[in-house]
Amino acid sequence: MKKSTAIILAIMGAITAVMVILFIRKSAENRDMIQLFEIEKEEMENEYSSFAVQYDELQVQISNDSLVRQLEKEKLRTQQLLEELRQTKASNTAEITRLKKELATVRAVLRTYIVQIDSLNQVNQQLASENVKVREQYHEATRTISVLTEAKEKAEEQVQLASQLDAVVMATPCNKRDREEHKTKNVAKFVINFTIAKNITTKTGEKTVYIQILKPDGEVLLKEDYGSFEYENTSLFYSIRKYIEYNGEQQNVTAYWPVEEFLYPGTYLVFIFVDGVMIGNTEFQLN
Repeated sequence: MKKSTAIILAIMGAITAVMVILFIRKSAENRDMIQLFEIEKEEMENEYSSFAVQYDELQVQISNDSLVRQLEKEKLRTQQLLEELRQTKASNTAEITRLKKELATVRAVLRTYIVQIDSLNQVNQQLASENVKVREQYHEATRTISVLTEAKEKAEEQVQLASQLDAVVMATPCNKRDREEHKTKNVAKFVINFTIAKNITTKTGEKTVYIQILKPDGEVLLKEDYGSFEYENTSLFYSIRKYIEYNGEQQNVTAYWPVEEFLYPGTYLVFIFVDGVMIGNTEFQLN
């Protein structure tokens, strides 16, 4: 009887020791993950703040009252999102993910305004000087974000936490033989491939995909039957509209843009929108 009791006590002691070790490991992993999200949250706050500053700089460069009001509206929206981010705990991954998507939208909208204002005021030397100042502030903020990104990558190595994207996008210019081609005179079409990530919480069924291709001057590539779609209470033109049947699983989609217009060298941007959300973007160069 005494021997049986001793064996039982030994087994219980071993189980308790294993549970303690597992608890300690889990606690360490949780601390590392919280540290990672804290770094990511700080990085996003810096970027939101940088965008708000850029809206202020853009407003002083123009005299168009309508455009000034639009910039003020976007700036207030950026500041509101920044405040929401500051009030959000790093452990609230769902809210952090939402604000990260909002950040991508703010970045795209700001880029559009910068291109538009530069185009309207390209002959104004004083404005050119102000634009240099804005770019310097942007690069300074980028350098700060770069430092935070390095710290974030170190934390990611500890917990091996992969960040799942809504869509991974790749755009390839091709010639008539379907081979990759970057010389403008030889490009016959753009092939746009993107992979929509698995998401069991998204409503399944038919979905409309809008693809927007921006030329180096910021204008949207359009065909004669072009149309628009609603995004962030604004109508945007789309280059390609495609219908897909989404079942919640990972899905590969391919779209084509036949080149029928004059192309010139530079960076071309591609944005993918589904259900009123920008799910991914990429860029490619032509020379």
